[in-house]
Amino acid sequence: MSAFTEPAPGRTRPGWPVWAVPGPVTLAITLVGLGHAQPWRDELATWSAATRPLPDLARLTRTIDAATGPYYLLMHGWTALAGTSPAALRLPSALAMAATAALTARLGARLAGDRAGLLAGLLFAVLPATSRYGQEARPYALATLLAVLATLLLVDALCRPSRRRWAGYAVAVAALGLLHLIALTLLAAHAVAVLLTAARGPTAAGLGPPPQSRREILDAPPPSRGHPRRSTHAGDRPWVEPHGCHGAPQTPMAFHPPATSTVSGTRWVSRQPVSGEHEAPPGAPGVEPWQVAGAVPVRTGCAPAPRQRVFAWWLLALVPAVVLVAPLALAARGQRGRQLDWVDPARLPDLVSLPGGLAQSGVVGGFLLGLAALGVVRLGRRALLPGAAALLPVLLLFTAGTLVPLWVTRYLLFIVPFGCLLAGAALAAATPAGSRPAVAGPLGSAPPETAPPRAALAETGQPGAAPPETAPGGTRSGGTRPGGAAPAKTGLGAALAVIVLAGLLGLPDQAALRRTHEWPRSAPVDYAGAAGIVAAGARPGDAIVYSPRDGWLFPDLGLAYHLGSRLPRDVLVVRDQRADASLWATECGDPARCLAGVDRVWLVVTGRRADPLAAVPGAKGEALRDGFTVRQVWPRPGLTVALLAR
Repeated sequence: MSAFTEPAPGRTRPGWPVWAVPGPVTLAITLVGLGHAQPWRDELATWSAATRPLPDLARLTRTIDAATGPYYLLMHGWTALAGTSPAALRLPSALAMAATAALTARLGARLAGDRAGLLAGLLFAVLPATSRYGQEARPYALATLLAVLATLLLVDALCRPSRRRWAGYAVAVAALGLLHLIALTLLAAHAVAVLLTAARGPTAAGLGPPPQSRREILDAPPPSRGHPRRSTHAGDRPWVEPHGCHGAPQTPMAFHPPATSTVSGTRWVSRQPVSGEHEAPPGAPGVEPWQVAGAVPVRTGCAPAPRQRVFAWWLLALVPAVVLVAPLALAARGQRGRQLDWVDPARLPDLVSLPGGLAQSGVVGGFLLGLAALGVVRLGRRALLPGAAALLPVLLLFTAGTLVPLWVTRYLLFIVPFGCLLAGAALAAATPAGSRPAVAGPLGSAPPETAPPRAALAETGQPGAAPPETAPGGTRSGGTRPGGAAPAKTGLGAALAVIVLAGLLGLPDQAALRRTHEWPRSAPVDYAGAAGIVAAGARPGDAIVYSPRDGWLFPDLGLAYHLGSRLPRDVLVVRDQRADASLWATECGDPARCLAGVDRVWLVVTGRRADPLAAVPGAKGEALRDGFTVRQVWPRPGLTVALLAR
């Protein structure tokens, strides 16, 4: 006899993987207003570096920004193909965030179940931070993608070790280090999982099957609807046990009186101990469904594997990352004084503001933190890896940040998906699991009530048998539940409503980040507005002067990006950014001499200045004040433009 099952309420329907929804949703949200906000100062640095010839880019990384050099190299190739518009510069980050949402759902399904994975991916999609860094031409979105990918590959490698899986993990970790050095603090969480797996097995590391795996394994359809005795496939034959009755060494299990197992009250057939070469059926006392030989689905359980070599394989997988990243880390360490001179030491209040900073919304950050804490309680041991991935990098960076200037909130963006995974588990726990899936009657003449359905392991073809059991709501698994799966749908709808609420709470920040990427958003810098003023009033022979020239606001890069060939002559420059192998130009030592012969100067200073000339310090300010007068002033957010004439 044969039977087939409907999709379990906690799973997505066949043909729709759990990651298929969060990715497109994230991409759709992130693409909204992708090119609306003008590039801010960090993106201007990306544009300046990525558009240089490769020899100049290599010289730049030897002077400053070595840690971002691999990303600049990647963007050099991208801009050659896609151009340098704001949308083109940001598109790789948007695609990376969409892929991150999909992988977050996949990782969540592996660790906490399909429903938790789906909710985690959707929650990640609606976070303001996902749009903020998905719309920024910087490496943080790509690093977040690689962090989740490396963790997912690690879970695969620990559960089913093979050279191919460890090689994939090694590549992901090396790429993660090349794109974002600080993201390698994630390896502390990986080390915890590896050590526990090596010592006590994957279950001790929280890598066992998610809560619904037993039901899904038992309820999965068999590989064939034909009579098992008519199939030549071993997985289609009924399980048999040594019996010895009437001289027969084996007797089909259906001939034995029923008994009740310890797994969810599932009735199986024999109390006879299992021995010899035959395996117990799924649901047998003392035997978990995922422990049946060859019955480990790719999505859920971990296959038995030698644990002695796990730690050695992990260390070997880190060798490429060490070889590739160590020179980069040494170069970045030598540049730290100039690269991070604007960063303050870490303080305890920084930890309090971290959730809001990471989520790009104080309300949403607190909301996510609360859900993640509930998820830790719900998952128990299975929260070990995502919890460590969210917590240990924070502790390591904060500790280091008290000694050296490293504490920058956005550097920790890669932990956000792991917080979403824990929050998704909390939301999944709050939704009712619904009834046991309905099972159609057998394809023979016996009525459903008298013909025991056969539960099989779809992903492995391992056979099993289970008489009808009573499901929640009084429905027997051998019949059809009249009400369908309404409780599960209702519960999922409630969880989705919570995610929609999180999205609504973040709407003001979503709108604000599409106006400006500056932080705080109350202090934008309007490079495009200043460039428009200069373009509208410039004449042939005009010059342009910036002050200050050595800061991090990059007024010269901002106007050069928006004006291009229409930019007036930068009269004071003797060595531009490319020639200087840095992000700043070098000006002449005698400004008065360099300004000789210029009748009109466009002066661009940072900040709102009532008297722009008075804000220019040193010899440059003296030369301008001695030779020019202010004709007109245009204040713009973050900048002031003045037209000077002799």
